[in-house]
Amino acid sequence: MTDLTVLKYTAEHEWLLIDGDTATVGITDYAADKLGDVVYVDLPAEGTEVETGTVVGEIESTKSVGELFAPALGTVLEANQAVVDSPDLVNSDPFGEGWLIKITLSSTDGQGLLSRDEYVALTAE
Repeated sequence: MTDLTVLKYTAEHEWLLIDGDTATVGITDYAADKLGDVVYVDLPAEGTEVETGTVVGEIESTKSVGELFAPALGTVLEANQAVVDSPDLVNSDPFGEGWLIKITLSSTDGQGLLSRDEYVALTAE
């Protein structure tokens, strides 16, 4: 399992694993639980330019439709085809096989990103 303390988080319930200038992005277990059983995932294509805070995808569940927000400025390096083919991975392994996209970061300043403790405090409210 991924060490959740090394991840960065957004208030929109995405997580980022930053490695150099690449960020792997997914939604948190909290978000996956709130969505319910995920049945469809729409992700941006490789090469798509993304801007922090903009909608870049959609996650549909049996309960609702959620938007995927870009947590950083950059270019989509890869979209997880396994999640598109098996959306339930978002529920069963949100911090592992259920990752959504990889972004080549234009900036790694981390502005607006939360630590694990800050994110836990946010979702406890």
